[in-house]
Amino acid sequence: MRKTLIASAMTALLTLGTGSALAAAPADWSKIPAKDITLLYPGVSPVEWITKGTEHGGARALKKGERCADCHDEEAGDMGMKMASGQKIEPAPIAGKAPSIPVKVQAAHDGENLYLRFTWTQPKASGAPKLDDKNPVKVAFMLESGGKVELADQAGCWATCHTDSRTMPGAADTKTKYVKGGSLAEGKFYDLIQWRSGEKKGFDGHVADKRVMEGGKGLVKADGKLEGNNWSVVFTRKLSGGGEGDVSLESGKVYNFGFAIHDDNAVGRFHHVSLGYKLGIDAKADITAAKQ
Repeated sequence: MRKTLIASAMTALLTLGTGSALAAAPADWSKIPAKDITLLYPGVSPVEWITKGTEHGGARALKKGERCADCHDEEAGDMGMKMASGQKIEPAPIAGKAPSIPVKVQAAHDGENLYLRFTWTQPKASGAPKLDDKNPVKVAFMLESGGKVELADQAGCWATCHTDSRTMPGAADTKTKYVKGGSLAEGKFYDLIQWRSGEKKGFDGHVADKRVMEGGKGLVKADGKLEGNNWSVVFTRKLSGGGEGDVSLESGKVYNFGFAIHDDNAVGRFHHVSLGYKLGIDAKADITAAKQ
């Protein structure tokens, strides 16, 4: 009897000490629907460029309220090819840079946690100098609630990318991603979560008037593995969030969603990015996280 009580007490202590230690992603991801999304190399296409009609033909559609994905979802790979090759809006093309990365995105939840899984085949390395020698790969996703960020409903993460952000031509290295008029207090921000392969850990931050890689309390776990040439990265994130810059996720609601992969030891704008999509929690959207 005494041994049983001790064992029960130890189990309780371990559970309390780890918070969501019992949280577990779906055991069989093959049963979870997958959305095929092509990430493209964006070149120099900040939000100022996509909204300028003399340079971007889609600017008129944006003004009418159309989403970038409505026009470009199936041609993301072709656009990436034009930019990676230097044919369009890339003044410093990187020889051998992958123009695009096809990714499968899966989502589910258990009433407490959201689970997001990204899988893709590793592109061939370009052979260019390693801009981030610590991390061959980084994966990040952003969430935005209520459309308070201008263009978040239409352009996804592009609202955080500006001509004066670091790694843009002529920009200061101290200027991070930001939201025009961004404010945590006013709810005008993106929730940002990132996993880094070399450091083998996740970061939970946000983008408002600047990018901050800490302060969030939603991230429970982030794991990634490379098997052969195939990557699989899984994020476990509390639905409730609860920290600075955390978006609370509720059943029946839809959120603005975008993600990026920094492949080939890339930093800054030299990543591959998705267009803007919608993530639904038990709700119809581009990607739906249904309760398991």
